[in-house]
Amino acid sequence: MPNTIIIGSGSYIPSLTISGKDFEDSVFYDDNNVLIDKPSKEVIQKFVEITEIEERRYLEPGMVNSDMAAKAAKIAIEDSGIDPESLDYIISATNFGDVDEHGQQSFMPSLSAIIKNKLGIANPRCVNYDMIFGCPGWIEALILADTLIKAGKAKTILVVGSETLSKVTDSFDRNKMIFADGAAGVVVQATEREDVGILSTNTLCFNGEEIEYLENARSLNPMADQSKKYIRMRGRKIYEFALKHVPDAMKATVEKAGLSIEQLDKILLHQANAKMDHAIISRLFKLYGISNYDHSVAPMTIQRFGNSSVATVPTMYDLIKRGRMEGQHFDPKGYVLMASVGAGMNINAVIYKHG
Repeated sequence: MPNTIIIGSGSYIPSLTISGKDFEDSVFYDDNNVLIDKPSKEVIQKFVEITEIEERRYLEPGMVNSDMAAKAAKIAIEDSGIDPESLDYIISATNFGDVDEHGQQSFMPSLSAIIKNKLGIANPRCVNYDMIFGCPGWIEALILADTLIKAGKAKTILVVGSETLSKVTDSFDRNKMIFADGAAGVVVQATEREDVGILSTNTLCFNGEEIEYLENARSLNPMADQSKKYIRMRGRKIYEFALKHVPDAMKATVEKAGLSIEQLDKILLHQANAKMDHAIISRLFKLYGISNYDHSVAPMTIQRFGNSSVATVPTMYDLIKRGRMEGQHFDPKGYVLMASVGAGMNINAVIYKHG
């Protein structure tokens, strides 16, 4: 049975840096649609203390999601050295597709089809798929690519994740300061080597009451236009859910690969909220009876880039691979655990071995 290896990666980080000062004129409402009677600076400072997000990146005017995705994909293809016409599949992870200046979302045609068009790929046998799976979408797209390759249905696949969350946030919701824009992806290819590539995967979908933890909803300001919907996050519910389920899912994936946590070179966890991410990693190590660990094993980008949803894990992977994250590098033969949690609620994880 063939295995799946990453042969190229690329990312696109928007140039617009948005700091807390950019939100000082905001008026915030709570989840009960009640005006938060505190100075915006105080709300922003409390937000930074919890999330550690000092800055985030927004897409440049005149661009849309598929523009970012195509730029990241082109870099990944060039890095891989393949002919783009040889791609069997393009799998695009996104949750909102291309979003215009009015917040209108579009999946007609699919984002993956638009990306293929913008890459100039003419091969009709290159099949395009959109993966709509919440923030874990890119990892799930990687899992799908691995499934196709192991089934002998494909040899080379582009897996890209991209999102413009800045275009789908409620201006009256303080959680808007979490969300950001970005794109990144990899090219994966079949190999006959069994000791490298994707060694284990794990996906869990909790779709009961958890379905409401992250969804599209009306503005929190009852006096604002209620005809539009925006991303709505129930932070406390998500935090409790993630700490209860994500560490166990990550541990199960490590064990499925026949590894121990000490063998992991890096843990690339979806950058959702620094407080939550720190807690997830700490709880994972505690499942192995470890209280103190080297925090560099789980690098973080959320402080500078915010939460770019499906783009966060592949962005981290690309930055580390290229030596663009200070103090971070991959062991040439190391094991990497990638994991995410998000709308659904969905959880997934992958063990990948370099070599």
